[in-house]
Amino acid sequence: METVQSIKQRFSIIGNDTALNRAVEKAVQVAPTDISVLVTGESGVGKESIPKIIHQLSLRKHGKYIAVNCGAIPEGTIDSELFGHEKGAFTGATQTRSGYFEVADGGTIFLDEVGELPLTTQVRLLRVLENGEFIKVGSSAVQKTNVRIVAATNVNMFEAIEKEKFREDLYYRLSTIEINLPALRKRKEDIHLLFRKFASDFALKYKMPTIRLEDTAVTALVNYQWNGNIRQLRNVAEQISVLESSRMIDLATLQTYLPEMGANFPTVLNKNKAQSDFSTEREILYKVLFDMKSDLNDLKKLTMELMKNDNHGNVQKDNESLIQKIYNNDESLASEKETEILSLPAKSEKEHPIEIVGNKENDYSYIDAVEAEEETLSLHDKELELIKKSLERHKGKRKLAADELGISERTLYRKIKQYDL
Repeated sequence: METVQSIKQRFSIIGNDTALNRAVEKAVQVAPTDISVLVTGESGVGKESIPKIIHQLSLRKHGKYIAVNCGAIPEGTIDSELFGHEKGAFTGATQTRSGYFEVADGGTIFLDEVGELPLTTQVRLLRVLENGEFIKVGSSAVQKTNVRIVAATNVNMFEAIEKEKFREDLYYRLSTIEINLPALRKRKEDIHLLFRKFASDFALKYKMPTIRLEDTAVTALVNYQWNGNIRQLRNVAEQISVLESSRMIDLATLQTYLPEMGANFPTVLNKNKAQSDFSTEREILYKVLFDMKSDLNDLKKLTMELMKNDNHGNVQKDNESLIQKIYNNDESLASEKETEILSLPAKSEKEHPIEIVGNKENDYSYIDAVEAEEETLSLHDKELELIKKSLERHKGKRKLAADELGISERTLYRKIKQYDL
């Protein structure tokens, strides 16, 4: 049996990454069998190399090898492409046509982007995998075929199954053996090696000296995200080889060929997410503030009604749910104290502050705050004095002052606004 290294040389696979070597090793091991294989990995990682290895090392190597890009064939014609059609089966079918499964009998079919197959085609494919049978479009005759199927996809198959875009039974039938190829960004030691190989190939192709990278450029090359994987790296090497007159490439020159969206700049990527999160939090905050404003307006109406109506008991009973909501939930009105004085803007000398007093049994009573005017004013003065001293001591740092006073920073901020400090 050939070694992994010799296989890589034979099929022009460059790199010494452990995951890459394991993928090639699995392909060599499964090749002599007829087991179905599913190759997974991101777009551009080189998945098309694995089916070629499997075919060339199998007993079918003298049979036909057909590669089909399932995502490139229109949904209306893919059944005809794969399974063939009879003359007159549909408009434009002027003659009988053999499909890939009939042509590749005794060989191997590589179904690239198999996750893009329509559900109706998936049913037909499952029948081929189960018993080797298929029916041409427009025919009723069952035909037999003996093909080895190797499929590849860059789609998350479990998500596709969950969204009912791919049949679960077909997935498990295709993935008897699953071979995963790592993304280029996970093969950092291979990136510069691949770049040098591509640069050498393009220098030979375009008959010009080979480009080389400075050390700083090599570091940037290795740390780049490479969302397009090997395909993107090859394109960058070709662009630089053709467009740059200098054969020694520095960091500044290299960066002009690396799109920022794919670069490894986590602060830029996280900034968008942070802005999105901030927008969501801001919307929630606006909603809370509007709800608070609505509650305050309701409370003002209730207070006005209490002042104008001597029958306090009925008003309390009718508005008990509103009082309960404001008393229990509105931190901006009652965060540290069980009793809070709520005063309305003075419109006349007859209007007085109203005090809502709550006890442990959640019963409420209302008293005229003027009766305790002296005690209330002294408490306010003392509170104002303590807040001023604490803020001066901590040089205006609200968090430290709030901790010292034993209240929340939010309550302290409200007090500062209330006393116009």
